[in-house]
Amino acid sequence: MLEYSTVFASPVAKIGIVVRQGSLIGVNFLCRDTVLKKPQDALSREVVCQLQSYFSEPAFCFDLPLNIRGTVFQRTVWGSLRGIRAGETRAYGELAAQLDTGARAVGNACSQNPLPLIIPCHRVVSVSGIGGYAGHTQGKVLERKRWLLAHEGVRIA
Repeated sequence: MLEYSTVFASPVAKIGIVVRQGSLIGVNFLCRDTVLKKPQDALSREVVCQLQSYFSEPAFCFDLPLNIRGTVFQRTVWGSLRGIRAGETRAYGELAAQLDTGARAVGNACSQNPLPLIIPCHRVVSVSGIGGYAGHTQGKVLERKRWLLAHEGVRIA
């Protein structure tokens, strides 16, 4: 079982934060019944503070030490996502064309994002609608993506 450095309640879900060796390595949306946990260290407190700043002001820019684990391709996609500003979106195909790859590959990399919100995979959408989120195409997970986009001023049917 994953040991969270903190678990806090946000407007969209409870969020678990994983900090190791002075870097943020994980942000996870958790079940409603997950027990809250106070930050265990200074970095966890800072992560919570910055996430709360994002929930207050969606244009907030994160500045945290990250240790992003993934394949070279995944890290390339995630690096591109960090360039999408709040209130903007990119289509999977558009991002794929920029990276000289396929839209499905971009979607797969987005679904493996270890740091949602910090790396804004919710800003990648389908040309015909909202697309998927965290490997889901319907249900509560997709509603979370819709909420995040609406929070940033983006409306998608």
